Amino acid sequence: MSGIALPAVAEGEGEVARLQARVRQLEKINAALMDRVERSIDMEGGAFSMFETAIALESVVRDRTSALENAMSELNRVIAALAAANEDATAARVLLRDAIESLNDGFALFDADDRMILCNRAYIRIFPSFEEISDASPEFSELAIRLANTGATVGSKIAPERWLRDRVELHRRAEGAHVQALSDGRWIQINEIRTSDGGIVGIYTDITQVKAEDARQRALELAERNLALQATLDTLSEGVCLFDAQRRMQASNEGLVRVLALGEGAEQVGDHAALLAWCTDRLGLDLPQALDWRHGTTQRLAADCMVGGRNFVIRSVPLSNGGMVFTFDDVTDHVRLQRSLTETAETLERRVSERTAELIEVNRQLVEAKNEAESANRSKTSFLAAASHDLLQPLNAARLFVSAMDGHALPERPRALVQQTSTALDSVEDLLEALFEISRLDAGAIQPEFVELSLGGIFNALRVEFAPLAAAGALRFDVPDTALWVRSDARLLRRVLQNFVSNAIRYTEAGEVGVDVSLRGDAVVVTVRDTGPGIAPEDREEIFEEFRRVGRTQKIPGKGLGLAIVRRVSTMLGHAIDLESEPGRGSAFSITLPQVAPVPVQVREEEPVGSAAPGAGGLVLVIDNDPAILSGMEALLENWGLEVVTAQGPGEPAAHAALAQGPAMLIVDYQLDDGLTGDVAIAALRARAGRDIPAMVITADRAEETKALFSDLALPVLNKPVKPAQLRALLRQLEVL
Repeated sequence: MSGIALPAVAEGEGEVARLQARVRQLEKINAALMDRVERSIDMEGGAFSMFETAIALESVVRDRTSALENAMSELNRVIAALAAANEDATAARVLLRDAIESLNDGFALFDADDRMILCNRAYIRIFPSFEEISDASPEFSELAIRLANTGATVGSKIAPERWLRDRVELHRRAEGAHVQALSDGRWIQINEIRTSDGGIVGIYTDITQVKAEDARQRALELAERNLALQATLDTLSEGVCLFDAQRRMQASNEGLVRVLALGEGAEQVGDHAALLAWCTDRLGLDLPQALDWRHGTTQRLAADCMVGGRNFVIRSVPLSNGGMVFTFDDVTDHVRLQRSLTETAETLERRVSERTAELIEVNRQLVEAKNEAESANRSKTSFLAAASHDLLQPLNAARLFVSAMDGHALPERPRALVQQTSTALDSVEDLLEALFEISRLDAGAIQPEFVELSLGGIFNALRVEFAPLAAAGALRFDVPDTALWVRSDARLLRRVLQNFVSNAIRYTEAGEVGVDVSLRGDAVVVTVRDTGPGIAPEDREEIFEEFRRVGRTQKIPGKGLGLAIVRRVSTMLGHAIDLESEPGRGSAFSITLPQVAPVPVQVREEEPVGSAAPGAGGLVLVIDNDPAILSGMEALLENWGLEVVTAQGPGEPAAHAALAQGPAMLIVDYQLDDGLTGDVAIAALRARAGRDIPAMVITADRAEETKALFSDLALPVLNKPVKPAQLRALLRQLEVL
């Protein structure tokens, strides 16, 4: 308990010193009086004078003696009180020491000079190397250096200097709890708090068991997911089995046991060789190559076979990890039905005159089927709109939270994780965008709008968009100027050329990527050339399918959807797509467009999207029915220095309070609760405020009708997931930031 002083003891010691000084003063006064008496006797020598002097001295001595006795009595009382205070202080120190030692957690106290003045045995048990220097009041930096040199923590083993720097900085800030992993497998939670006198108190808690329980819980969750996967497989009517790269069976379902008559269970075919032997030797598979193991390909195959006297379709799907999936679909009943239909058709041909009524009924059924198909197609389009909103809602919230975290000062490792998370969200966003676009194209939800276009404007946009990407890959990027005009859909044509250029830059390691334009009769041919790896002749058709990439391109990040979109768009527009490629020398993708005469363009000044109202402050009102998105948007905007008010609807009290403060901006989700849309909500808020508050809409709905609505209302639109850079640029344009 060294270094801790009790105020009562210090006060008692001061009182003793004061009384001792008073006693010394009285003793000096007595000596002076006695000396005076003696000198007066010698000088006067008179008896009467001596008597008077003696009387006076006696009175004075009596008074001084009484004062001296009182002082001595007070001194004894103070000394007794001081002794009692010392005993109390000693007892308090013992109690404090016992209390600290009774803690299961480690405890350490550092003074204002960052020297350790107190610790308990639990602290020494956590850091045994500190025991030999704990009584010498070491500085915290000495303790940290000792840990770094001995590699007592995982971080100090990997990068001692960086760990030491980070640990000392955390201690200096003393802002709360963090976790350290020790080299012996233990996990310690450290909670450091600064005291009122400038010192630091540290509590060290062993959370190894908590970590172990967390790992056990994650293992339990993984097991539950595996059970859910198994249950899902068991619901399939087909037989399914999955093999790893070593050809060992990893999963199967009850359908496999049923269709292959595995009475003792799927364990009988625990590897690929056993499955092949069972199907060929026991069940008489007439096409053994249907179960061939294929390496280095992602091509899916399906084979019609006879197994055990029944008709099967055996499908094989190679996995990216080297494994394989086989499915056995018993189509015997379907084959029999097909045969029966064939026989029925032959009979109908012979008896067509007798079956006219039946044919009319069949035609009626076909009309109903057609109507049902058209209804299903409309439902698919509606489903895509709803799915895009529901899927992009959590992705939008995640994007906002990650962007908000990126605005904080974080240590190196968490910042790297935030950046990796942002990259992963970009990848998910690109994949969903591509999937939704393919679905909309297939459903007919996108209709082309043919107009006369200047290729020069599209080429300029390509040059601005992809020049930085090409420069980052050290590629020469050449886009010529052109005065040619074509007839096409501006947005869809730009998407085709963007996919061509993006793929060329992504898959070209060195050299150049260029855009060429040439005339072929009355047509304009736009070609994107690269010096990449090229495409083998047998792969040229496959690359236009979904999720298909070939050769070395499989190792390059990508989704395999760009060219699938290109094929659908070119078919819709009626533009021919060509490919010329030589492995090892590069590729050239081209699109042929109808040429038209140039159209005069009237240049007009564009009106600003909007501006903040005079005197508007930094208050932003955000309306969204998803609490996660509200939290993410609030964190992001507050990082930018804005005051934010959030509400799940325009009628909530928070929205009313924000309108009273005069918001500078409204950010409203398009699809709100109870069928309310963002444009209606903005109109209501503006009417309630009595002024035209600047506003923007955020939506996952990419339908052309929705875009036209926002354009007519002059409302800026950001699509989900929101890109923070676009949001910030729009806020600056509106003078909110």
